Amino acid sequence: PLAAPPPAPSKAEVAPAPAAAPAPAVSAAPVAVAAPAPKASGDRVFASPLAKRLAAAKGLDLKGVVGSGPHGRIIARDVDGAKPGAAPAPAPSASTSPPRQVLSLEQMGIAPGSYELVPLSNMRKTIARRLTDSFRDIPHFPLTIDLEIDRLLDARQRINSLLGNDVRISVNDIVIRAAALALKKVPEANASFTPDGIAMHKHADIAMAVAIDGGLITPIIRAAETKVGAQIPKEAKDLAERARSMKLKPEEYQGGTFSVSNLGMFGIKSFASIINEPQGAILSVGAGEKRAVARGDAVLAATVMTVTLTCDHRVVDGAIGARWLQAFKPLIEDPIVMLA
Repeated sequence: PLAAPPPAPSKAEVAPAPAAAPAPAVSAAPVAVAAPAPKASGDRVFASPLAKRLAAAKGLDLKGVVGSGPHGRIIARDVDGAKPGAAPAPAPSASTSPPRQVLSLEQMGIAPGSYELVPLSNMRKTIARRLTDSFRDIPHFPLTIDLEIDRLLDARQRINSLLGNDVRISVNDIVIRAAALALKKVPEANASFTPDGIAMHKHADIAMAVAIDGGLITPIIRAAETKVGAQIPKEAKDLAERARSMKLKPEEYQGGTFSVSNLGMFGIKSFASIINEPQGAILSVGAGEKRAVARGDAVLAATVMTVTLTCDHRVVDGAIGARWLQAFKPLIEDPIVMLA
């Protein structure tokens, strides 16, 4: 998923993560961390016969090789990636985890010459680092609900007919406005974790994920709760256009208190983004589609949109996240409430 993205060229996308990320978010399984090869007895190492032959040919001391085979057994690919004369790896203590072993594609069975290597841009390096840090270090969890948006679509059509062709309000513009108002109703969700305490933000600065060549960036609509009428559509369009042409100033995409990542235009039904630090949550918006819904004893067709709120459990626990979604839901399902 387009997850929430990093602040610098960083949960988008049309979001994203933004962040990150989101998960999204669906993330590839991490490479398993191999434990040091156990000693069977004395100085004997646990290694396959092929690994021993390869080590002898390289003049390699297997005592300094970390095994990635079953039960820490040293196998051929471990020897291929090791250098002769390397110092034995220290055994990890009970309180620390062993370092992550990064294997080359060849060590994982990909034949040399069967792929082309595209160098990492600075933006892609930043995205990789920040979203890896976020996914690994933040205790995150998703909350998912369905929203009926027939009234929203009708209101959007009527508003656009009044505005003419100069300004067009999108579903994402309405989502941004509703998210900001919901943050004002539930200020505990508009927060960031810091080592010194929880930062409670005074304004809802909404980062919107925008997909650009080579990565993702999250331009920010500052104090979105104060924007009315066509302000958000105009600002969102300007930020997105300048994001794609790489003309944003750092202060226009760094920071933010909450992210919105929308993949509905790609037909994605639902997803979870990666949190874009230092924000406490990111909303992932799926596509609106006709579904059967119950009305008493009757089953009717309605346009339903699935959204997922990914929360930083250090700041936004389950109850706070649920309250935010309860505040967000009526704003989307009956947009006229936003005028009250």
